[in-house]
Formats: sequence, structure tokens, C-alpha cells
Amino acid sequence: MKKRYEALLGLDTRGKEETVKDTIDRLEKAFKTEGAEIEQIQRLEKRELAYVHDHQKIVYFVNFIFEAEPALIDKLRSKFKLDEDVTLQNYLQLPAKKATAAAA
Repeated sequence: MKKRYEALLGLDTRGKEETVKDTIDRLEKAFKTEGAEIEQIQRLEKRELAYVHDHQKIVYFVNFIFEAEPALIDKLRSKFKLDEDVTLQNYLQLPAKKATAAAA
């Protein structure tokens, strides 16, 4: 049974700021290829980290809200761990979408 998730990804954009859109499009395609149904993509822009991570102080955050089978999360985590553009990743299960009540 599919569940709703949020994936917050921190992207390494050092020296490649002009390719952020292409990177986000590539990540979206990776989600879809693995079977996730994208609900929303939020581009959160560059943010300063509270600490230096992987020699970086500033990363570009993008948030994907999607539906997928629970087993897919580990697969995505492993896949993006190998992606040189993804420096941080965090997954959170979201509550199910409320069904809109039909007007009676």
C-alpha cells in the first residue's frame, strides 16, 4: 500500500548554479522511474547550514512530496547516496491525504 512521503534533498551547487533546474528535473525523473508518484516539488533555494557538512556551508534545498511503497525509501536513499549532486537527504512519512467529502 502506497504512503505519502516528503524527501528533503540538499544539493551541492558549488560551481554549477546554472544547472540546478536540470539536476532537479533529473531527480524528479529518478523518483518516477522508481515508481514514486510526485505530488509536489518545492524549490527552497540556497540555505546556510548550521554546521559545515562535506566541506559545504551552503546548499540548495529541494523538497519532493510523493506517494510510494515503503520499501522504495531505502532504494531511493541508496540511489541518491551515490549521486554526487545530492549531499544531504531526509525522508519523512506524511499523513494520508484527506479525501474530499462529496457535496450531498
